[in-house]
Amino acid sequence: MNALDDRVVAFRRLHSSDCFVMPNPWDVGTARALEQMSFKALATTSAGFAWTLGRADNQNAKLDEALEHLRLIAGAVAVPVNADFQGGFADDPQQVAAHVKLAAATGIAGLSIEDSAGDDVQPLYEFDLAVERVRAARRAIDESGTGVILTGRSEGFVVGRPDIDETIRRLRAYAEAGADCLYAPRIDNVEHIAAIVAAVSPKPVNLLINAPFITVAEAADLGVRRISVGGTLARAAWRGLLQAANEIAEMGTFSQFERLPNVDALFTAAARQSPP
Repeated sequence: MNALDDRVVAFRRLHSSDCFVMPNPWDVGTARALEQMSFKALATTSAGFAWTLGRADNQNAKLDEALEHLRLIAGAVAVPVNADFQGGFADDPQQVAAHVKLAAATGIAGLSIEDSAGDDVQPLYEFDLAVERVRAARRAIDESGTGVILTGRSEGFVVGRPDIDETIRRLRAYAEAGADCLYAPRIDNVEHIAAIVAAVSPKPVNLLINAPFITVAEAADLGVRRISVGGTLARAAWRGLLQAANEIAEMGTFSQFERLPNVDALFTAAARQSPP
């Protein structure tokens, strides 16, 4: 195996104990701003990135665009970056493996593979195929020698199949197939969170917090190791833009332009702190 990138080593260490928050920037500027706030790791968001391109999440997603986005974000910060790699941009496990190798070479410290099939009739990949896709991603990472952390995601609660027993069955299978971390987005029930943590222990669990239903301390008490926010920070930023723009368009007034942050000062300070 190749010598691991320092950020991969640091990312692995973060998963070994305690609970950390991994917020989701959607461009270089937001990544650098979040890094300045002393977050120990960041994660990309497919939704936040799609909105910068004027698209809905998962709409006409392109592999080359995603890879370039990962290179930009990972190259902009010194902290580990986890990639929202969606479904690996392929159905076939071998193609998923090929794409995972490309992603692992972008400088990221981790990536996730989800089981959403993008089909309204059968929104999740059939169980055996879903497991094989995770196994293929594991094999690709091992062959790459990068050591990036693989997260297995089950999307039942996202795609209208909120079955906690099936979600746990899939997460356990993904753990056995080689996923280092397990993740079921849109779980917002304390009992469900605790059940997932217990089911895949000792492997770490990522919790999505996209509404104020729990605190970091409470999630940590449940055994959650990693917290992300998905596209929710991006939505908060879009709210500010849309509220201000709608006021101008509808009222001709500019009340939203009060108490705004000095963004130039933020990045000027960062430049001063960076080594020459």
